[in-house]
Amino acid sequence: MLSHEAIWNAIDALASRHGLSASGLARKAGLDPTAFNRSKRTGADGRPRWPSTESIAKVLDATGATIDDFLSVVRHQEQVPHRTIPLIGFAQAGRGGFFDDGGFPVGSGWDEVSFPDGIDEKVYALEISGDSMLPLYRDGDVIIVSPTSSVRRGDRVVVKTTDGEFMAKELKRRTARTVELRPLNPEHEDRALPLGDIAWMARIIWSSQ
Repeated sequence: MLSHEAIWNAIDALASRHGLSASGLARKAGLDPTAFNRSKRTGADGRPRWPSTESIAKVLDATGATIDDFLSVVRHQEQVPHRTIPLIGFAQAGRGGFFDDGGFPVGSGWDEVSFPDGIDEKVYALEISGDSMLPLYRDGDVIIVSPTSSVRRGDRVVVKTTDGEFMAKELKRRTARTVELRPLNPEHEDRALPLGDIAWMARIIWSSQ
């Protein structure tokens, strides 16, 4: 028997495979951008709301997946525990006021994506916007960030500075006084920041590429 949770998790998984959020997948399928939002998955009376067969057909057409592919993803979702994590637009995150001192999102009202459970309770997702991180990350790619993972030289990281700048870079070198960052886009120059100018730095542990 196909469960309500597995069907929706499969839609989230298809979106993630194609570097999209749930709303991005809905747009790609020609649906209302809010069609797959978490709030739309339960009715006002609290009863589960299922995606229509027409919506699923449009998703398959948009992603090039077959019904067998979709059912395979559904079966996998039924076997692997998942949970939802916050999804934040990269440009939105850079406006400030959305993170605690440890680099984890605060507040509510975020979009959400499904992610395997048991990995890191503090992970969250960022949706890339623009082309400043090409060729590594494209517009619409989703990256998973862990503010609790240890960061080592060569890791890709998200950095928030004390003056509010928000960026994704590669950690080139860290000393007792400075942090050296290498851009993901080779057309940009390396950055060297005083350690005191770093509010927090979190490791990128996965991307939707």
